[in-house]
Amino acid sequence: MSDQESATITPPPPASHSHSEQDSSAMETPPKEEATPATNNKPPTRLGFSLWPPAQHTREAVVTRLIETLSTPSVLSNRYGTLPEDEASANARLIEEEAYSAAVGSAAAEDDGIQVLQVYSKEISKRMLDVVKARSAASGSAPSADGGASQQPEAVGSVDPKVENEESSS
Repeated sequence: MSDQESATITPPPPASHSHSEQDSSAMETPPKEEATPATNNKPPTRLGFSLWPPAQHTREAVVTRLIETLSTPSVLSNRYGTLPEDEASANARLIEEEAYSAAVGSAAAEDDGIQVLQVYSKEISKRMLDVVKARSAASGSAPSADGGASQQPEAVGSVDPKVENEESSS
């Protein structure tokens, strides 16, 4: 009676507690790694993520950041000036769409996404610079929105009127 009662009353100790040699030899079980393939014929699943293509909300975040960069004071605006919010918004959307198309066009089947993402990023940077440089040139290097405190690049081939007058009089 005591053997039966002790067997039903005494639960086995949890695996995290230390066992005596007698308990551990009686309760040894094979590791789960060994039991899993025999009971599960599915190949192990791989967890991963894809860098390309970016989700739509990621693309929208890129556009939002471009608008902010183009329309607020920054290192870029110190040199080339800022764009009005509506112009920055239109240009930002165009920059992102063109960069996305260029990156998709450069994607190869074996790419893991990193190379395509680099193309996308470089295209955005290149196109953003093209926009601000073109606008700066079209506006005649007008002072930026920071009140003209920044120095504007001098146009190549500009002539100082004093020098021109001296040359024509000689």
